[in-house]
Amino acid sequence: MKKILIISDGQTGSHFIQRTIKTYTSENIYYIVELKSNNYKDVNPARFKFYNFDPTSLYKLSNLLKMEFIQVFITMDSLIDVENTIKNIRTMKKHLRIVVLNKWNMKQKDSNIVLINADEILSSRFLDYLPNVPVIAQNVGIGEGEIMEVLVPFGSSFVYRHVGSIEQKKWRIVAIYRNRKLIMPNRRRMIHPNDLLVLIGEPSVLKSVYRAIKRELGQFPEPFGSNLYLYIDMDIINKDTIKEYLERAVFTHKKFKHNLIIKIVNPGDINLIQYIKNLSSDNIIIEIDYDNQNLEKIFFNDIKLYHIGLIIISKEIFADYRTRQLLYDVKIPVLKISNKDVSSVKECVLLLTENRDVEKISATVFDISEQMGFNIELYNYLSEHQFEKEQVIEHYNNLSTIFSKSINIITKNENPIKFLSKKENFIQILPFTSKLVSRRIYSFFSTDSEKLYHRLDEYHQIFIPIEL
Repeated sequence: MKKILIISDGQTGSHFIQRTIKTYTSENIYYIVELKSNNYKDVNPARFKFYNFDPTSLYKLSNLLKMEFIQVFITMDSLIDVENTIKNIRTMKKHLRIVVLNKWNMKQKDSNIVLINADEILSSRFLDYLPNVPVIAQNVGIGEGEIMEVLVPFGSSFVYRHVGSIEQKKWRIVAIYRNRKLIMPNRRRMIHPNDLLVLIGEPSVLKSVYRAIKRELGQFPEPFGSNLYLYIDMDIINKDTIKEYLERAVFTHKKFKHNLIIKIVNPGDINLIQYIKNLSSDNIIIEIDYDNQNLEKIFFNDIKLYHIGLIIISKEIFADYRTRQLLYDVKIPVLKISNKDVSSVKECVLLLTENRDVEKISATVFDISEQMGFNIELYNYLSEHQFEKEQVIEHYNNLSTIFSKSINIITKNENPIKFLSKKENFIQILPFTSKLVSRRIYSFFSTDSEKLYHRLDEYHQIFIPIEL
């Protein structure tokens, strides 16, 4: 986490702090110094620390500056206060970068101080309303973040992906800048490291896209959520197997290092409930529903309350058509647990299809395999749609180089489902598309391996939504 110090007083400073609270990065922690306390909405206490004292006091500010900050922002109403605050910072930190809202035409004296001229910002915004004058990108639209520039880092999930393989619902990649040259995107254009993407779309959607582009391995179940959620219906699951399901869920929870919420509905075995309660800890939360609430209400309430990023359920529950529809609608990854041991799994398996949905979940596949210690196996069923599959294979090979994670490409002349059904143990990862929601009876005569996912029902399966 990068520490950033904000020193503020006055209305402009308060407005800046409120805008900062609404930003979408989770990589920064903010330490805010104000002369008097203010009330701010939607504050995340894990990311924002507030202090009330006069920053012109070297004694008080020096205690805070004992921490290592990467940057300081100063938005104050008095020139004397700004100058003395900078002087105090330089007493403790000679080279710390300082960004100052300059209302007094201060002169540049320190190369590590950035002066933001308030008059220039206001005049630039007024200039946008003059007729026949070009509008700069940062001020286009309503100014709420509907246009965004994102630099694609080397380890990004978007690197070496084709633009056409990226699900763009309510947003679009409208331009790519590479080596200071404009490249117009098309479906077959591949994104490279250090490309600058210009995005347009709904501000809330672009925030999710930003997180998806910037994330690296070791973050799953982000960006879908933060915690794991085990759902157990005692009326559906055989009581003799519940302890095994719990062991597999706890093993997964330890691998991903996120909190596990265990939800019990229709409780009917006192001894088993007591066993589950004994699992409770700082990282494992037990919640028992005695009211027989509606399943849809339970899911949507708990996903919001606990910020769920992975739902863990049994194969019996996933087999229910209405439950699958509900799981698809919540757009959260689902781990369907079978009767096999999770700790002995060595490979995660993907079946290539002509629709290239497997490319859309590639970053999540590498993330899961890294955290769980899986090898990656791609099964290529030879067919007339081989060109699309070769592009997906190229994408996975490129990611394997980036993440230093080897993959195994297995080519088959026959449907690999028959071959896989003879393997002892593995976990299959699939895109969670609408195909999986349809009733199983409609897939009996299909040759689509995604629709035939239930043929491998005896193995663990993870279903990943393809929409951000």
